[in-house]
Amino acid sequence: MSQGTPLTQFTTLFDNKTLSMLERMRLNPTRRLTNRSRGEHLSGKGGTSTEFSDYRNYVPGDDVRYIDWNIFSRLNRPFMKQYQHEEEMHVVLILDASSSMDYEDKFLRCRQLAAAFGVMGLLNFEKVSAYVCHNKGGRPEQYLPTTGRGSMRRLFDFLTQIEPGGDSPIESAVDDVLRSHRGRGVAILLSDFESFGDLQRPMNLLYSSGLEIFGVQILAPSEVNPEINGDLRLIDSESGQTLDISSAGDLLGLYHEHRCLLEEHLASLCRQRSGKFLMVNSGDPLEHVLFDQLRRKGWVV
Repeated sequence: MSQGTPLTQFTTLFDNKTLSMLERMRLNPTRRLTNRSRGEHLSGKGGTSTEFSDYRNYVPGDDVRYIDWNIFSRLNRPFMKQYQHEEEMHVVLILDASSSMDYEDKFLRCRQLAAAFGVMGLLNFEKVSAYVCHNKGGRPEQYLPTTGRGSMRRLFDFLTQIEPGGDSPIESAVDDVLRSHRGRGVAILLSDFESFGDLQRPMNLLYSSGLEIFGVQILAPSEVNPEINGDLRLIDSESGQTLDISSAGDLLGLYHEHRCLLEEHLASLCRQRSGKFLMVNSGDPLEHVLFDQLRRKGWVV
């Protein structure tokens, strides 16, 4: 029997099977800050409008009264009917594209996660925008807010064309983002957070702007578990500054202590503002992050 023609890959960021699974998932914010328009997320008040808007995939916990049973009888798969009274949530993706992210697939994982969160937003009729931060003082590259399945390819194209490099710290990038963004919802920060700046102020700004913070720290395998010894010269990828270290192996304990303290600090900053935090190893399989870590942490349903 001859083999069939393989399906065209929709994006290079992940395979079609992963995309299909993402289409059945949605973000699970704590505060559910929305805007009085339309979208999947309700503000706990319901509505009386009967103006049909669109369909979306059913996920466990949805109200079965809004399943289109005619479609179910034909496709044997449940779809939810969307109405205009439902409210719209913004999903704001903020990607760190500085030089420190250009290491051991950190930026690839950053783009993959941004695409995954974007799919969840677009297919649940949230308004999705993306900002990519490169050089200090420069305006972030911007993907303007869109919604719906038809916008997926544009988002994928935008993310795949980004090249990392620059010295823009994530905390200053937030100021630039908020100069352009309007709307309540969720801000997803994707960064290694390897910065000397104060993150408290930008997180306060996001929170006061009506954006729930989802902080994703992306680290390389050698940053999570470095194997070093002897004498080393460390070079900052963004500033070019150097630091000579003797007997580097003796400093591993201090490094791990510092890394864990930073992770705890970031998690605390997010929790104090009713947000979420997750550290991701860029060496872990993408499927493990999307369908195990995010589910166990309650980020998605």
